[in-house]
Amino acid sequence: MRAMLTVENLVSEFVTVFWTPIFVGIFLAILIYALLPRNQSAFDEASKIPLREE
Repeated sequence: MRAMLTVENLVSEFVTVFWTPIFVGIFLAILIYALLPRNQSAFDEASKIPLREE
């Protein structure tokens, strides 16, 4: 039995081959940015924003 060539199969293959690695790369870049020591002071200050009384 031959596999049918459908739009759904093409889209699924496209997403798997191209977009998944791109989004994994974006996620890793954001994670590295957030965990860099030079950004720690900015994130520490931002974490205190909800506790401020003005």
